[in-house]
Order: sequence, then C-alpha cells, then structure tokens
Amino acid sequence: MDVLWRAWSVVCANRGAPGVDGVTVDAVAAAGVEVFLQDLSEQLRTHAYRPSVLRRVQIPKPGRPGEFRPLSIPTVADRVVMTAAKLVLEPVFEADFLPASYGFRPRRSAIDACEAVRVATNQGREWVFEADIRDCFGTIGHDALLAQVARRVVDRSMLKLIGAWLRMGVLEGGVTSRTGEGTPQGSPISPLLANVALHLLDEVWQERGGRLGTLVRFADDFVALSPTRERAEQARELASEVLGGLGMRLHPEKSGIVCLTRGRQGFVFLGFHHRKVESWKRRGRFYLQRWPSARALGVLRDKVRAATSHSRTERPVVAVVADLNPVLRGWAGYFRNGNSGRKFNAVDQYVHERLAIFASRKHGLAGRNWTTRYTYEWISRLGVFRLTGNVRGATVHAQR
Repeated sequence: MDVLWRAWSVVCANRGAPGVDGVTVDAVAAAGVEVFLQDLSEQLRTHAYRPSVLRRVQIPKPGRPGEFRPLSIPTVADRVVMTAAKLVLEPVFEADFLPASYGFRPRRSAIDACEAVRVATNQGREWVFEADIRDCFGTIGHDALLAQVARRVVDRSMLKLIGAWLRMGVLEGGVTSRTGEGTPQGSPISPLLANVALHLLDEVWQERGGRLGTLVRFADDFVALSPTRERAEQARELASEVLGGLGMRLHPEKSGIVCLTRGRQGFVFLGFHHRKVESWKRRGRFYLQRWPSARALGVLRDKVRAATSHSRTERPVVAVVADLNPVLRGWAGYFRNGNSGRKFNAVDQYVHERLAIFASRKHGLAGRNWTTRYTYEWISRLGVFRLTGNVRGATVHAQR
C-alpha cells in the first residue's frame, strides 16, 4: 500500500485526461482514495487485475503542421499501477544503465546531454551521426523488450504485468485494436521500458563502438560523435544493426552525418541548434555553441501569435500578458543554458511587436507604429517577462 499511495500522489500531481472508463482523478478522490487503492491492492495480490484498453488520441506535433503524434491514455487505475511498477523497477535498472543515457533518468537532463556533446566535439570529435528512430515507441518488438526486462527481473508476476500492458490494445474512433508491437506512448512506464530496450545500444556501443567515438542518447534521440567520417559511417551501421534486432529502424530522411569542422555544418539535438563558432579571443579556434533551433523558435512564435490573435481582442492586454508569461518563462528556463542571447533578443522584440499590434487593434488604431506608440516603458509597465539577460553558461570567448 505504501508504494500505491506514492504512485497515487504522482498520478494526482500530473492530473491528466481520463481513460476509456471516463473516470478522472477528481472523481477517484471524491469517491475515496483509500478504498480505491485497497481494491487495486487486492486485485494485484489475487492476480485478478486486468488493464483496460487505452484511449487513443492524435495530438499535433509542435512546429510540424499537419503531422500528429498518437497518444495512448490509460485509465487512472492503470496509471497508478504503472507508476507503482515504475517506482519499484527504476532502481533495479538504474544500477545497469550507462553514462551515455540521459533521458528520463533521475538527476540527468537534456542540458547534461548537450554538455556531453559540447565536450566531445571540442575534443576533436567533429563528425556527427545524428539519428532519428522511426516511431520508436510504436515499433519496439515485444519479445525483444521482454527479453531485456527478464535479464534483471525474474518475478513472473511482474513480467506478466508488463506483458499485459504491452498487449492491452487501443480504442480509437469506437474501434478496439490489439497492439503487436510498441509500448503505449503516454503511459507512465513507457519511458522506462524504452530506456530498457535501448540500453542494448548503449551496451553494444561500450563493447564494440568505443573507438567510433562518443554516444549521447536521450531516450530515442541520440547522436554519435566521431573523429572521422569513416568512423561516423561505421557508427551508423552499428546503430542500424542493434536497432534492427529490437524491431526498430532509423529514419532514412531524418538521419545523417554532418561535419562540424570550422563551423562547416550544424545539427539539431534536443531543441538546440549546435554549431562550431570561431572564437573572438583566439582567432582560428572554433568552439561548439548551441542556441534555440528554428523549429523551437517557430513553436514559440506560434504560441505568441495565437495568444495575440485578432479573435482575442476582447480580452484585456494584462490578461494576455498573464497567459504569455508562463510560456516565456518556461521556454527561457530551458534555452537559457547555451548561447541564446541573440535569439532571446529577437523573441523579446517579437513579443513586443505582437502585443503592440494587439493593443492597436483592440483600441481601433490604424497602422503598426508600435515602436513609437507602444514603447519599451509601456511593455515594462505591463510586466511582460523578458528573456534578454537570462542566458546562463554561455562560452564567453566564442560569439555567434
């Protein structure tokens, strides 16, 4: 019960939409959490627990108009049991996970992964194989995944539980379909299961790919940094071989090899554009920098544009600012870890312009003379969160 209570607190904090049964977190809380958890505990002890099918919804991919990502939503009861299993299993697998893996792990972050990339490239590994796995969560082979889990877990009840979650099926458009592969993207345990499967890549790389360069992996997003093009090609072949054994494939159009030497090319990884830039302090020396990618900037601009659209002019300007500030603050909190000064300035200018246009429309003023009509003092009085000045950890002697 102590594990179930802890799992409930996590599910309750995350909220989330209801599953196929329509039961919400609030409904469970109103009916009585103690009874709800006691019932789950009894079902698990007597092996009577059976997961419900997943409710499948399609959510748009940020920055990719017309593209959608399938999201599978478990019921609240299933989310609690999955979270409880994750709390028990995560320490077991953490004992084996390797330093190359950064995604969905305690005390490791995307910024840590970016720093590992920066260190490796500045040490001469300037050929980068950037990989994109085609529908990673939806293509992991069940047998291969369960075989990886069984290397560390021998409890038959737990293995059957995981197997049941992999086969639980999805409900979409009133039709229930069974899943023959993949993990339910959107469930609490899916990130851990994906890491368990892709841990095989980390192991094989450590055993056979060490001479090929440095592997940096954040869940299903990874790059291999090599000293030569030949070794980068070998890294691609090795990754393709290992992933094939897990039922996954590299996306041929989104995976490729780039050369960073003297700023020749750049690549996008974890929302940042990474590129080598010449130092103003040591001419002829190039250092890797990172700043928000074009797609990340586009997603933010779309949110700002939507909040300040013509259809919302009935709202007070201060209310629009109140909606925008958490978005800007969260975006800056992530991208401040890099060389984002110029991009931050551009975002501030864009927000200023959009709010000025919004205010002009609201008050029926013609033209876009926002620089003279709605000045910096005006935007400051509104309390708009400004990104300028919030960059942290930039390489001071290498400017873009």
